[in-house]
Amino acid sequence: MRTRVRGWRWRRSPLRRRSDVVEAWTVLVVAVLILVGAPLAGAAAAWWAHGEARSVSAEQQAERHRVRAEVVGRKGESLPSVQAGRQHAYRATVRWTEPGEGTRTTTARVPGDTRPGEVVDVWFDSRGRSVTPPVDGTGVWQHTLTMGTCAAVGEVLVVLLGHSAVRRVALRRRLTEWEREWARTEPEWTRRDA
Repeated sequence: MRTRVRGWRWRRSPLRRRSDVVEAWTVLVVAVLILVGAPLAGAAAAWWAHGEARSVSAEQQAERHRVRAEVVGRKGESLPSVQAGRQHAYRATVRWTEPGEGTRTTTARVPGDTRPGEVVDVWFDSRGRSVTPPVDGTGVWQHTLTMGTCAAVGEVLVVLLGHSAVRRVALRRRLTEWEREWARTEPEWTRRDA
């Protein structure tokens, strides 16, 4: 029957090896890095990502403008594409009236379920090209949480990989020490001459 003794690596014992002590300290460091380091790394990455996403959102808000336009017709047989909001979209010819400039017609992305004659919101950049809507608050928070989670999980994986490498080296060192001691002790146990 096997008995498990807790904390044996920390106690003084003639059976304790230096590799046992290194492994015990490694477990302690790994626990601290996972319990404290991973949340800190995730929070730092999320904070940075939130600032970056907010600046990108503000930049997009400044350079893009929304226009209410009527869908005149589809642009050829274009296939639907997937936008960031998981809505299918296709290119269609749209028309709208700008105050002081008259009626304008161009090709823009419209939702996939839009039919000719419907009025939709389309977005254009400063050059007049059709673009996706600017990132909103939900998109900023999704990016923030994704980056924070990925950073925390990445930190945990790196720590566990490092721990695995230390354990492998400690095991190799322990086996070498045991072989050395067995070579010294074996003749006494087997009654062979060394």
